[in-house]
Amino acid sequence: MEFSDLPTSGESIQENELRSLYQNLRKEADKVLVGLEEPFELLVVALFTGGHVLLEGVPGTAKTLMAKTLARLVQAQFTRIQFTPDLMPSDILGTSVFDLGTNTFHLRKGPVFTQLLLADEINRAPAKTQAALLEAMEERQVNLEGERHALEAPFMVIATQNPIEYEGTYPLPEAQLDRFMFKVLVGYSPLEDEIEVLRRYHQGFDAHNLATAGLKPLLPAQAVALVRKKIAAVLVEDGILDYIARLSAASRQSADLILGASARAATHVLLASKTYAALQGRGYVTPDDVKFVVPAVYRHRLLLKPEAEIEGLDAEAVIRRLLAQVEVPR
Repeated sequence: MEFSDLPTSGESIQENELRSLYQNLRKEADKVLVGLEEPFELLVVALFTGGHVLLEGVPGTAKTLMAKTLARLVQAQFTRIQFTPDLMPSDILGTSVFDLGTNTFHLRKGPVFTQLLLADEINRAPAKTQAALLEAMEERQVNLEGERHALEAPFMVIATQNPIEYEGTYPLPEAQLDRFMFKVLVGYSPLEDEIEVLRRYHQGFDAHNLATAGLKPLLPAQAVALVRKKIAAVLVEDGILDYIARLSAASRQSADLILGASARAATHVLLASKTYAALQGRGYVTPDDVKFVVPAVYRHRLLLKPEAEIEGLDAEAVIRRLLAQVEVPR
C-alpha cells in the first residue's frame, strides 16, 4: 500500500491503512537494512509523531544508513552534518552575506534548512553550537540577525553519538536531551544478520548509492502532515492517561533516581503511543503500546543516584522496575 491508497477525507483508521503503509515502509527498508526492526520502527514512529531521535551506538552499526533510508522512503530532503569541536553555530544555521552588487545583506542558509537532518556525533560540538540546534529542534525555526526563518515541514533531527569514546566530547545537558523524543540504542547485529550483511556486500550492495538497491519512495514528505492528522484521531481512554501520568510520577519518586521523567516525557509517551497504535492498525491505545515506547522516551531523561549505579543498576533496569511496580489499567 502506498500513500495514494490512503483516504483523503475523514480521520478513521479502521481500515488499517496506516498499518499497511508501515508494513510497506518496513518491506522497502529490508532491501537495505538487515535486522534493526525496532530501531527503524522507532524512527518511523518519531517521524509521524513529530519528534527527534538520538541514536546511540558504536561506529559501523548502520545508524547513518537508517537515517538515509528513512529520508529516501518519504522523499524528504536529507542533510548530514559531521559535528566537530570547531563547529560554529553559523556553520549550522547560516549567516548574512553582504552583496557588493546590490549593497544589501542576504541570508546564506545553513544545512539546518532541510527536512531530515542527521547530526553525526552531536556530542563533539561545543555547548554554544548544540544550543543553536536546540532552538531549531524545539521551535522549528531559526533566528538570524533578529529575523525568524521557518524550517520546512516535516523537520526532524536524527542525532548520533558514540557511547564508548568520550575524549574530546561535550556531553549534552539534560535540557537538550529532553528535546529528543527517543533515545534509541543500536548495538551489534546477531551473527546470522552480520553474515547476511556480508553476503549483500559481496553481491554488490553499495550503502552510498541506495538507488541500486531498488529502494522505492513510498510517501511524499508533504503527506506526513496528513498521516499525523489521522494519528491524532486515535482514541486514548482516561485509564491510559492515568497510567502514563502514574509512570511519570513514579519515576520522580523513585529511590534510585535523582531526576525522573519530565512533563514533556509524559507528553511524548502519549503521542508516541498513539502513533505506534495506529501503525499496528488500531484506533485506540493499549497499555502495551505505552510499555513499548516508555524505554525509548525515558532512558536519556533519567539520572541515577550514585548508590544505584554502585549496585549495578542502569536506566534500563530502573525502567523495568517502574513498569513492574505501576499497576496496569484493565
